[in-house]
Amino acid sequence: MTSNTDNHFDVLIIGAGISGIGMAYHLKSECPGKSFAILERRQAIGGTWDLFRYPGIRSDSDMMSFGYDFRPWTDTRILADGPSIRTYVNETARDFGLDQHVRFGIKTTGADWSSAERRWTVTAVHEESGEERVYTCNFLVSATGYYNHDQGYLPKFPGVEDYKGLCIHPQHWPEDLNYKGKRVVVIGSGATAVTLIPAMADDTAEITMLQRSPSYVYTLPAIDKMTGALKRVLPESWIYRFARRRNILVQRSIYKLSRRFPQTMRKMLLRSVRKQVGPEFDMQHFTPKYMPWDERLCAVPNGDLFKVLREGKASVVTDHIERFTEKGILLKSGRELEADIIITATGLELQMLGGTELTIDHQPSPIGNRLTYKGVLAQDLPNFAWLFGYTNISWTLKIDMAADYVCRELNEMDKRGVDVVTPRAPDGEMLDENIVASLQAGYVKRGEAVMPRQGRSGNWQVVHHLEKDRKMFGKPVDDTALEWSRAA
Repeated sequence: MTSNTDNHFDVLIIGAGISGIGMAYHLKSECPGKSFAILERRQAIGGTWDLFRYPGIRSDSDMMSFGYDFRPWTDTRILADGPSIRTYVNETARDFGLDQHVRFGIKTTGADWSSAERRWTVTAVHEESGEERVYTCNFLVSATGYYNHDQGYLPKFPGVEDYKGLCIHPQHWPEDLNYKGKRVVVIGSGATAVTLIPAMADDTAEITMLQRSPSYVYTLPAIDKMTGALKRVLPESWIYRFARRRNILVQRSIYKLSRRFPQTMRKMLLRSVRKQVGPEFDMQHFTPKYMPWDERLCAVPNGDLFKVLREGKASVVTDHIERFTEKGILLKSGRELEADIIITATGLELQMLGGTELTIDHQPSPIGNRLTYKGVLAQDLPNFAWLFGYTNISWTLKIDMAADYVCRELNEMDKRGVDVVTPRAPDGEMLDENIVASLQAGYVKRGEAVMPRQGRSGNWQVVHHLEKDRKMFGKPVDDTALEWSRAA
C-alpha cells in the first residue's frame, strides 16, 4: 500500500471521461484555489469514447449541443464519430491543462466518509501493478457514467455453447476482427445496432439486424450546411452560439411534441421511414409497439441504415430467438440465420459510481437507496456529488450546469467557513421509482435497483427538463435542505 502523504486533495474526481473533464474545467476556473485530481481507470482520457471501438461508433446527439458550453465544437458534422469525440475531449483537457491532474490506471474500489476526520478516504488499485493506493479528499465527485465498463448486458441464449462461429459484444470489439466477406448477424435494434449495420454492410457478404422488437429510427443530415455557410461571413463564436441554441430548441421541441402528441409524432416518424425504405418494404420492422420517447430515438446520418436496406446490402428480421445452433441462430418461426459472426448488441449493464462501494463510517451506503438533491448531491452523503446527464437531450447540457453548481457549493462552504455540507430530505419525500423510470428501455428496467430514487417534489425530483433545470440551478445555493457544519 502506498503512502497517503501526497494523495490528499480538496476535491477528488473519479473518471476522466466527458463528465470528469467538464467537472475539472469548472473547478479550475471557478475554484482556482482548490487542489484536485482525477482518478481514471483507463490509460487514456475519454471514458465511453475511449472504451467503445466498434465500426461506425458515433454520438447519438448532435455535437453542437453535446460539446461543452465552454469549448465550441467547430466541426460541421452533426453526429460525430467516436475518434473525433475522443480527440475533442483530449484536446479540451490539454488546452486547459486538465490532463496534468489525471492519474491513469487507477481503479477505485471503495470510498468511506469518516465523520471523525470529516473527509473521504478512497481506496483504489493500480491495475497494471496490482498495488493498492489510498487517496483522501474533502469533497468527492463521481463522474463515472452509469454503466459497467467491464461487461455489457448479455442475455443467456440457449445453445450458445454449440455455436462454432465468433460471438462478439460491441463493448469489447477485437481490434483485428476481419469481417470482410463474412455472414454477420447483429442482435439488437438500438443505437449500436443501427450504427453497426451501415458501417459494416459494404464489406460483409451479408449482414442482418435481428431484433425482437423495433425501435424508432429517424434521419438527421450528416453535415450542418447552414453552419458551414455562415462560417464564411460570421465570427465562429457567434455561429456556435446560434447553432447550439437552434439544435437545443429542435431537440426539446421533438421531445415535448412526442410526449404531448404521441400519436401524431408516431405517424410522422413512420411516414419518414416509409419514404426512405420504399413502398415494398415491410414496415413491421420499424413500427414499435411503444410511443416515441418511451425509449430513446435512434438517429442515423443521411439515412445510412435505410440506404443499405434499400440497396439490398443489409436486411432486418423481427423474430424471437429459439436457440443458437452450430451454424447460427434458430428463430421461433423455424427459420435459421446462418452466420460466421454474431454480434450481441444487447445493451448495457447499469452500474453506479464505476463499481465503487460507498460507506459512511464503514457502514454500506449505496446511492441506489437515496434521493438526489438537484440531481447532483446525494441524500445524507456529506461532501459528495454525482454527475448524471440528460437522457432525453445531450448528456453534457446537464453536466455543465451540475459542475458549475458543485463549484458554487464549494465557494459557499468557504464563504460560510464550514467544511461539510449534507442534503437532508424531509420525511415521505421518496417515491418507489428511480430517476429515469420514465424510460422503458430494457437496461433501465434491469438496473432499476441500483439507480438513485425519485423524489416527490422540488429539488428532490429529477425531471429531465432543461428549461426547469436552468431555473433551478440559477437560484442561490443556500437552501433549508442543506445542512452546513464545521469542525468543533
